[in-house]
Amino acid sequence: MSGAPHAGGALMRPLIMGIVNVTPDSFSDGGLHLDPGAAAAHGEQLLAEGADLLDVGGESTRPGAEPVAEGEEIRRIIPVIEALRARTDRPISVDTMKPGVARAAAAAGATVWNDVTALEGSPRSLALAAELGCGVVLMHMRGTPSTMQAAPQYDDVVAEVAAYLGGRVEAAVAAGIARSKIWIDPGIGFGKTRRHNLMLIARLDRLALLGIPVLVGASRKSFIARTAGDGAGEAGRLGGSLAVALAAAARGAAALRVHDVAATRQALAVAAAIEEARGDG
Repeated sequence: MSGAPHAGGALMRPLIMGIVNVTPDSFSDGGLHLDPGAAAAHGEQLLAEGADLLDVGGESTRPGAEPVAEGEEIRRIIPVIEALRARTDRPISVDTMKPGVARAAAAAGATVWNDVTALEGSPRSLALAAELGCGVVLMHMRGTPSTMQAAPQYDDVVAEVAAYLGGRVEAAVAAGIARSKIWIDPGIGFGKTRRHNLMLIARLDRLALLGIPVLVGASRKSFIARTAGDGAGEAGRLGGSLAVALAAAARGAAALRVHDVAATRQALAVAAAIEEARGDG
């Protein structure tokens, strides 16, 4: 990960982070890639489709998810990271709350720590991230995966999320993490109602004012089906996922965490070409 998105026509194209879930219970593709070989093959496919980096996770953070023991999480993801690192030099991110897992992942070749607790999950997290010298993604989440959707409330969700993430950025810098290695994530679906999610996407440019690259992960999430009113399951939410991707890109997102890499890349390319054509007129 770098501090700036790629150019794409008249727009800045966000980086595309492909999701590799090595879990039996992730909300969208749990169990599909639990075998390390299958997970690595899936990651390779996402790279072939144009992913700029991969995010490997061994513990589901869907609403209501139960914690996974550190040893089990390591057992799931390390063979996958090692296999992918042997086949690509593109960045590999580890999606974990646990310092021990992050350390093992870094030793296996991961270069980014994507933490849904914004490095608050353990008192050791900030110091370890500084020691590893890795990129970090600091995400906003209210509560824990098992409690986060229990009637979340905000007076001003955009202002509160921005203030929290700004504070976590300063805590990370104070701990010795280079500002240039920090990304922020508003945590779409993590302790937010459908309306909160829509407001964060609509006003993403306010988060971008923090001066830190913004990662958005909304792919296939349930608020998409609730917004469309069609009750679509995870596999049927591609259209809404692409709508969010385009809206986020237009509002300054630096990266998009997605399941459907090829479709997202195509949508971004066409949107950029349209904007470029408008400038030619």
